[in-house]
Amino acid sequence: MLWSLFKIVLFVVLIGAATIGAAYLLETDGGMRIDVGGMEFNLGALQAVIALIVLVLVLWLILKLAGLIVATIRFLNGDETAISRHFDRNRERKGYQALAEGMMALASGEDRTAITKAARAERYLRRPELTNLITAQAAEMAGDRKKATQVYKRLLADERTRFVGVRGLMKQKLEEGDTETAMKLAEKAFALKPQHAETGDVLLALQATQNDWTGARDTLGKKVKHGALPKDVGKRRDAVLALQEAKGVFEEGNSIRAREAAIEANRLSPDLVPAAILAARSYMEQENPRYAARVLSKAYKVTPHPDIAAAFAEIKPDESADERLKRFKTLTKEHPDSPETRMLLAELQISAGNYQKARDALGDLPTTKPTQRVLTLMAAIERGLEAPDSEIRGWLAKAVVAPRGPQWVCDKCHHIHGDWTPICANCGAFDTLSWTEPTEGDVRMPGGARMDTLLVGAPDIAPDPEMVVDAPEADAEPLQETQEAAEDVVDVTPAEDAEPETKN
Repeated sequence: MLWSLFKIVLFVVLIGAATIGAAYLLETDGGMRIDVGGMEFNLGALQAVIALIVLVLVLWLILKLAGLIVATIRFLNGDETAISRHFDRNRERKGYQALAEGMMALASGEDRTAITKAARAERYLRRPELTNLITAQAAEMAGDRKKATQVYKRLLADERTRFVGVRGLMKQKLEEGDTETAMKLAEKAFALKPQHAETGDVLLALQATQNDWTGARDTLGKKVKHGALPKDVGKRRDAVLALQEAKGVFEEGNSIRAREAAIEANRLSPDLVPAAILAARSYMEQENPRYAARVLSKAYKVTPHPDIAAAFAEIKPDESADERLKRFKTLTKEHPDSPETRMLLAELQISAGNYQKARDALGDLPTTKPTQRVLTLMAAIERGLEAPDSEIRGWLAKAVVAPRGPQWVCDKCHHIHGDWTPICANCGAFDTLSWTEPTEGDVRMPGGARMDTLLVGAPDIAPDPEMVVDAPEADAEPLQETQEAAEDVVDVTPAEDAEPETKN
């Protein structure tokens, strides 16, 4: 509304100004005289202005006409003209339409259609940096690896598409299992684009697989420098690589350098359990038990772990059970209510022959967290307290079918590992192992529930032979392993505190 009003007012003002100007020119004395070939033209002021405007329009028309003549001559000579531009736009439209259809076909899994559309787009557009990638991916989808390789090699010729070509060839070599060539290609691709996260991860994994820990640490540093990895994650992974580098130096026999590398790994990531253990053992070799205890205590404070407790016991291997109980207060004061600390206390009390204190240390774990380790400890405690055989067998039966408790589990594929490794043995992911409880489906034993009937029975009645015969053979091995585990726990008891042998 206001804009329309403004335009009306502006139009009236301009008309008024033109009228005032024309009236002023009419009243002005004098004019303009033009002599042309003996002819004289006398123009007043207003007539002179009108003549000037007409002259400008004539000159503009002459220039346009001259441009038309030049365009016609260029058209006859084959140069670019409006007509040629029309055909060019038509080809470009068809080319981009074919390119879009090729991308849609590639996303839909129609490999042959994608190749056909990419060839048509190339014919219209002449843009190989756009069409070759679709052709290569469609060829791989169709199983034509030879054609895909040829296209990727063509991409290497153009600086704009060189990274795409190198990356495509790298993936092909990885699928073929040629890790040596794949690593060289990954190094080249990473040099072209160090900020590309996926390429850096592939190179890092390949270097770790080939135990090139120094090169892996250099790659990791570049990833952090170019922002492809957060600094805190980079620091943690650098600690993992430093740990593996330290292990390699230990194997080479260079103990001094290995100790320094182990301590460096622990400094970078104090919560990394294997690094803390390796650093502690390095301090033990230097006869510095105080530093070793400090490193392990700091790691246990972050993650209560049985391997840390085992390394803490190595600091003074010849001490008595009571002395060990006293020294282990440094660890057990951290996370006193955690299951790991309570199981550790129970084991220490069993070693000292204090079975009732061991049961008190476990508390309600047998009912709230009934893992194989907890239930095996309960069987050892009951044996030490001279409980009936049926109760001991009952705890062992429960241990057979119980979860294993926390394990080293891959966060990516959930594969369970017996020991910590920097690379998952199942999916090959780097630094994905966490100390956590696997899902129940990973730890249950097929047919294990039938062990209750086989093991417990009545106190003085042997199990039914038919039931034993019907039991699957696969269940007998876990039973034997669990019984042996219970005996191992009890056997750590000092000889003077050993319990009477239980009659069967």
